[in-house]
Amino acid sequence: MLGFDRITFDPKIMAGQACIRGMRVPVSLVLNLVTNGQTVEAIIEDYPYLELEDIQ
Repeated sequence: MLGFDRITFDPKIMAGQACIRGMRVPVSLVLNLVTNGQTVEAIIEDYPYLELEDIQ
């Protein structure tokens, strides 16, 4: 997928949900945080293994 190289799908991780870079962090979680007004800085503070590009 062009432009979505940080989103991965693996049936062995989170039952195949779309995740960030093969980690057990669903894309839906990040989207939910952003949609509810969480800042990028706050998300990275709460999930330090995420990178700015993961959220963008």
